[in-house]
Amino acid sequence: MQDAYGYCERLARDHYENFSVATWFLPKRLRQHFYNVYAYCRISDDLADETGDTAISMQLLDEWECELNACYNGTPRHPVFVALAGTVREFNIPKQTFLNLLTAFRQDQRITRYETFDGLLRYCRNSANPVGHLVLYLCGYRDPDRQQLSDFTCTALQLANFWQDVSPDYDKGRIYLPLEDFRIYGVAEADIANKNNSREFCGLMRFEVERAREWFERGLPLVSKVNRELAIDLELFTRGGQEILNAIERENYAVLGNRPAISKSRKIALVARAALHKLL
Repeated sequence: MQDAYGYCERLARDHYENFSVATWFLPKRLRQHFYNVYAYCRISDDLADETGDTAISMQLLDEWECELNACYNGTPRHPVFVALAGTVREFNIPKQTFLNLLTAFRQDQRITRYETFDGLLRYCRNSANPVGHLVLYLCGYRDPDRQQLSDFTCTALQLANFWQDVSPDYDKGRIYLPLEDFRIYGVAEADIANKNNSREFCGLMRFEVERAREWFERGLPLVSKVNRELAIDLELFTRGGQEILNAIERENYAVLGNRPAISKSRKIALVARAALHKLL
């Protein structure tokens, strides 16, 4: 078990520095459980995105689901599921929450364009929102009202990442900007392929950035409805997502061939602010 715990912690710390920062503000008793959940999410994502072959990815995701079933049946084998089994039992986490993530990763293998914003939101319900539910379960919250607020925040974070990564996603064959908005603003897929930050494209991005900001605002009330430790983390991730949108705005929405990012000094300021709130 200790080897399995160590495996999950290393995976979390090695893959995502912001995750390690966030766990500074969590109660120590919860950190390992967060590592276990993160390891599941990280490997699921890698199985979908890192093979370069749709058929292989689908097969690996099927095998990963079998491992998840074994975890819930009491016969875990992979170290992630050996570690996760105790987390699942202690916090009574429904298996469907983990399955929803696999649904999204499989969808990425089949669907590479979204006609409408509503269609993109349906994707986010499986790709982003389950993560928020998992966090709430680990912190002792199971009610639909908090889950709804969490969904707003998680969807907003997903949208911010999509708008930040238009060119990298296109290189993977995917476009998450709704095609209906292309037509409204007079943008063509060729603009993305050619990294043409035209006036029309930048107008489209301005609209999408403002829409993501609205979703962040919808989720902000959750901060006042959870305990202090989780509230600090929620605020840190929310402010970080909003800073991505601010970075896009500072680039005048010209994200093609250019990935707007949060500066190191701004990251330090966000973490310092969160640390100050913890001390007060």
